[in-house]
This record gives sequence, structure tokens and C-alpha cells, in this order.
Amino acid sequence: MVRVVKARYNQGFRTADYPRVTPAFPPRYRGAPLVDGTACADDCSACVEACPTGAISRSSAGISLDLGRCLFCTACADACPPGAGAIEWSGDHRMAVSDRSSLVIDSPEVELARSLDKKLRRTLGRSLKLRQVSAGGCGACEADVNVLGTVVYDLGRFGIQFVASPRHADGLLITGCVTASMKEPLLAAYEAIPDPKIVIAVGACAISGGPYIGHRQANDGAAGLVPVDLFVPGCPPHPWTILDGMLRLLGRIE
Repeated sequence: MVRVVKARYNQGFRTADYPRVTPAFPPRYRGAPLVDGTACADDCSACVEACPTGAISRSSAGISLDLGRCLFCTACADACPPGAGAIEWSGDHRMAVSDRSSLVIDSPEVELARSLDKKLRRTLGRSLKLRQVSAGGCGACEADVNVLGTVVYDLGRFGIQFVASPRHADGLLITGCVTASMKEPLLAAYEAIPDPKIVIAVGACAISGGPYIGHRQANDGAAGLVPVDLFVPGCPPHPWTILDGMLRLLGRIE
């Protein structure tokens, strides 16, 4: 017991001082993409052809990238001709948005999530209970949601907790592409939550269907079934990206 207490004492304070202090990320971390829609040559569509989910489109004005479809595989940047720099990857973890349309970008700027209206913030801002529904996920987004409960992130210090029953929840946090077998359970969970309620879609699958876009056994995201208040892109999104979006939704970060 003495050894255990001594080891814990030597570890010190492990909870990150977020959002006051920006967390450090490893060099290989792929944050928000930096898109320069005008940097492409008129006859180049290499990035469009390289994207496995059709996240990149081209028009007369240049290219645009749909973060909601993006798998962050960097195939687009790898295919981009040397020196063009139309798509690069930053170390910025802030990507969660309030509107689906805000995920379609043609410049380095992303319109980050807005806070809930004053009435909802007064109701949910200090104590938010979420029911997490894995609607056909691979486990990656679910794992990064679960890790928010560890000592480093300590989600509970912000008054946010996950609960076992939708009847005890203030909202849903959805992961996965919403398979045909999970459509009805998802709708049932949503209906069981008392009003007012919110919905958070985490990951490319929950936003757009991810790599399963257009599959007959998968819904192309949760927004076609329930109203979504927060979209958190990524495959999977980093835990800091998820937490940042939640705190913006609750007005904790401006």
C-alpha cells in the first residue's frame, strides 16, 4: 500500500489544464486541414480522384473539402503536385461545428461551433448527461469518447457525464454510420430522452456515413434521422476535438 501511495504521489497532478492550456500533440497528429481552393492548376483534379469518400469536389472557383466525409487519410495531400499546397494538415484540434454546411471548406478557416441559446445553456450548461449510442461503429470513435472519462481529460469536472439510460439523459452522443439494424434503436433512444434535448454526432460515420456512404445497409449519417446540434469530424476525432466541441456548445469556450 505504501508503494502504491508513493507511486501516485510521484505521478503528480495528471489532469490537463484545458481549455486554459492548449494540449500538446505528437508530430504525426493530423489536425484541421488547411485548404487553399485557388491553389490548384485549372486542369488538376488529382486530389479529387484520390479521395476514397468523395470528400473533395472541384468547381470553377477551385476545390472544397467536406470535413464531414473526410477520413483524414492524407491521400489528397499525397496526390497533390509538389509545390501546389492546395491541401495540407495542421496541428489544430478545433474542428467541431454547429451546422453541417460549415464542414465544407475551401479556405483555412472553419466556422467553429456556437453555443446553445441562453435558455438551453441555463438548463444544460452546468450539468449535461449524455447517452452514448454506437450505431454501427468500428470502435475507434467509441474508444476516444470513453477515454474522456480518464484522469487526463476528466470530463466530469465540466459537469458532463454519460448515463446508462436515455430516460436519465439530456441528449445523445452518436457514433457509427447508423446501420439498418440500429436505426430503430437510435430513434427509440432519441424519443426516450425528455425535452429539451441535444444531439452530438461524433466521427465521419455519424456525420456522413464515412467509408460506407451510399451503402444500402447504412444510413448516410445521423442528421437524416434526428436533429444534430454538434458535428465533430474525424476518423476518429481526437478526444480533445470532442471535448472542445462540447465546451463550445455549452458556452465554456468562445
